[in-house]
Amino acid sequence: MATATGQVNAKRKPVFVKVEDLKPGTSGHTLIVKVVEMTPVKTSARPNRSRALLSRPIPPARIAECVVGDETGTIIFTARNEQVDLMTKGATVILRNAKIVMFKRTTMRLAVDKWGRIEVTEPAKFAVKEDNNLSLVEYELVTVPDQGMN
Repeated sequence: MATATGQVNAKRKPVFVKVEDLKPGTSGHTLIVKVVEMTPVKTSARPNRSRALLSRPIPPARIAECVVGDETGTIIFTARNEQVDLMTKGATVILRNAKIVMFKRTTMRLAVDKWGRIEVTEPAKFAVKEDNNLSLVEYELVTVPDQGMN
């Protein structure tokens, strides 16, 4: 890919992180994980919008909560719409540009938005460490008083 100055930039190799390294409020993660469990979430129909604005009804969003993990731990991944089809139990997937979303402001969830990508890959050789679920750890937002002028 050429830049404005005519230089060619080589693609950077992705830096893969482990589940145990995920922290609240971070993004841009690339992980290889196995799907341990997949549970579809019931979604309510969206409220009726003006028929004049929409020519056809919008289908309800499909959402599934998936427990995914690697050899260091597990976390809940929220799959949306077409992502649900890729997250089958036992599948190994690469999550690119994943981010941590705080659920109810206290627990971590993993998500991939429109800027990320999910790829199914060949089965991984690691065993998932299911006793270290990062989504069960509760965090508290603490405000630190400004240590400015005294």
